[in-house]
Amino acid sequence: MNETKPLEPWQWPEEHWRKLVNQVRAGRTLRPKQWKNGARCAFAMSFDSDHETNELRDGGKSIGRMAWGQYGNRVAVPRVLKMLARHDVPATFYVPAVVALLYPDEQRQVIAEGHEIGIHSWIHELNSVLPYDAEKDIMLRAADTLEKITGVRPVGARTASWDFSPHTLRITKEMGLLYDSSLMADEDCYELVLDGEPTGVVELPVEWVRDDAVYFMMHRFQGLRPQMPPEAVFDVFRREFDGAYEEGGICQITTHPHIIAYRSRIWIIEELIKYAKSKGDVWFATHADVARYARDNAA
Repeated sequence: MNETKPLEPWQWPEEHWRKLVNQVRAGRTLRPKQWKNGARCAFAMSFDSDHETNELRDGGKSIGRMAWGQYGNRVAVPRVLKMLARHDVPATFYVPAVVALLYPDEQRQVIAEGHEIGIHSWIHELNSVLPYDAEKDIMLRAADTLEKITGVRPVGARTASWDFSPHTLRITKEMGLLYDSSLMADEDCYELVLDGEPTGVVELPVEWVRDDAVYFMMHRFQGLRPQMPPEAVFDVFRREFDGAYEEGGICQITTHPHIIAYRSRIWIIEELIKYAKSKGDVWFATHADVARYARDNAA
C-alpha cells in the first residue's frame, strides 16, 4: 500500500500556510502617548530564575549543572535583589513551579521586596510539544503553586525558552491572565490576536538581542561558548534603551540570575539602571504594571 508523502513547504496551498501564519498575530499597538507620571520611556527588567530546571527539563542528572542551578539561589538572586534595593527599582521574576517548590523563601522575599513573580512553566518544559490538556494542566498547577507559596496570584506568563504552542494563547486567555511576555512581533506592547480575533491579552515583547543568555551561555560538552565581553553586552543593552527612550517606548531586558549575577557581569544591569535614571523621566516598572498601563492608556 502506497503511503502519501507529506507536502514540502513550497508545495503547500495558500490556505495552509496562511492558517499557520494567522494562528497568533500581533494586533493593535498599545503604546501610550506618555508613560506613568509623564515619563518618556518605560523600563521593564526581568529575571528568569530557572535554577536547577535547566538541567531537569530534559531528564538531566548532572550534579555539576545542578550546582550551577543552586548558585542561582545561593548567590545570584540575593545579589540581584540587593542591587535592585540599592536603586529602589522593581523588576519581574519568572519562576518555574519546581524552582518555587525548591526555594519558597526566595519567592516570598521577591514578593516582599515589591517585585512581581510570573508563571514560567512547571519544570522549564517545552510546552510546544504538549497536547492542550497537558499544557493547560501545567499552567494551572504552576499558577496555583506560585500563589500558594507567595500569597499572590500571577497575572502574567513567560513560556520556557519563549516556546509557544498552538494552544498557549488560548490557555492564557482562559486563565484570565493580563499579559504574556514570550513573543517578538514588536518592541512596544500589543494586543494578541488568536485566529483573527482580538483576545484582550497584552503582549510585552521580548527579543534575543535583549537577553543575556545568547551572549554568555556556555556548555562545556558542546560548541556553546561566550562570544562577547561584558562591555559589549552593556553597549547593546544601552543602545536598546537609547532607542526606546528616543521613541517613547519600552526598554525590556531579559536576564537570568545564574548568568548575569557574576561579579564581572552584574555591573551591566546596575550601570544600565544608573544610565536610565540619569535621564530623569524614565518609569521603572514590573512587566505587569507596564502591560496594564499600556492597555489602559493606549494612544
